[in-house]
Amino acid sequence: MGCCFSEPVDFDSEVNLFHFDLHRAVGKGAFGKVRVVEHKRSKKLYALKYIDKARCIKQKAVANIIQERRLLEEIDHPFIVNLRYAFQDDENCFFVLDLMLGGDLRFHLESRGCLSENAVQFWAAELASALVYLHKQRIIHRDLKPDNIVLDAKGHAHITDFNVAIHYSERRLHTSVAGSMAYMAPEVVGRKGYTWCVDWWSFGITIYELLFRRRPFDGRTSEKMTNSILKDPLRFPDDAHKKCSSNCVKFVQALLERNVSQRLGCRPHGQGFQDIQNHAWLQGVDWEVLNMKEVQPPFVPDMKKANFDVTHELDEFLMVEKPLTHTKRKANPDLAKMKPEVRQLEEQFTVYDFMSTKRRSYYPHNEPITTVVRSLDSDQIPVVQSISNTLVPTTTMGDRSRAGSPALDTTLHQHMTIPL
Repeated sequence: MGCCFSEPVDFDSEVNLFHFDLHRAVGKGAFGKVRVVEHKRSKKLYALKYIDKARCIKQKAVANIIQERRLLEEIDHPFIVNLRYAFQDDENCFFVLDLMLGGDLRFHLESRGCLSENAVQFWAAELASALVYLHKQRIIHRDLKPDNIVLDAKGHAHITDFNVAIHYSERRLHTSVAGSMAYMAPEVVGRKGYTWCVDWWSFGITIYELLFRRRPFDGRTSEKMTNSILKDPLRFPDDAHKKCSSNCVKFVQALLERNVSQRLGCRPHGQGFQDIQNHAWLQGVDWEVLNMKEVQPPFVPDMKKANFDVTHELDEFLMVEKPLTHTKRKANPDLAKMKPEVRQLEEQFTVYDFMSTKRRSYYPHNEPITTVVRSLDSDQIPVVQSISNTLVPTTTMGDRSRAGSPALDTTLHQHMTIPL
């Protein structure tokens, strides 16, 4: 009877799939799946998100994948699903991320039926800390919702899925529509231009939904949804007082303020977070202890059960889709003969190893600009116009346009600056 021996792994070489043992599938995305993997040398467990290159190219999402890869290299925060490794083979691009086995908040919202104010308040504090960090990194998430908030085994909340996240610019507002419509801010669906403040609106919609199992603004068509977001009054369920405190209601009301200059978290000069910290609903939070994860979460996931859709494992078992396997790369690929999209992935989806690579930013620093107030818009928000002659660097303009944003927009809102 014969025996098979696997080829020894060279851990001193660039990180690749052979450095990991593949375990069960725990999620499914647009271009691939998420699996639990174990680093063979450290024995640490991670989540492996893998992107099918062919499907990515077919859906014209190459720029998004590269953008996500670059943004994740900049990020390291206790309440974000952080990147640990990145690499590729001939068929897939791989993200190796912090493992979160506690399930996403959509799963818990649907399986439990209701979530306590105490638990939502705790997660809100952790998520606020993460959002402030992202905004200081000049990053807008653009898709905050229960599906993109995952719990670790102890019950701490983490923001994940940076597929449509972008850097914001101090020179112009973004106008591209991205994310999940039900969570989009009025300035996004109304196409007035936006920056990091849209995340605080999505944050408010998320808190509302976690508490009441429905969203405040809805519609069966995109037109009706847009109209609801732009015009419908904010209403709370008749039994809201039974599910949460008056301070909680006021907190959500302040986040779901259509006038961006009055929205909670959006004051200029970095003072927005102070308003959140000082709000009566979160006033008792010890933020330093919270960021060290030393506060006991009020809700702990049941780790004896699967906190995800088990059909992902079934798909893998039945081979509904091509299963992931360890495969060696083609030696010395000829970049000149590659299709442009394949070459772009080859050159720009670079290897990352958190044990040996220092995190860096791909975003050039903005130069200060001079602005003058021009007028008030229909919502009485000051609209100002840049009178600086300095333009966005060409590389930045190209990156943004490839990611679906206009290269330059000289119309700005006065309140939308955040210092580093």
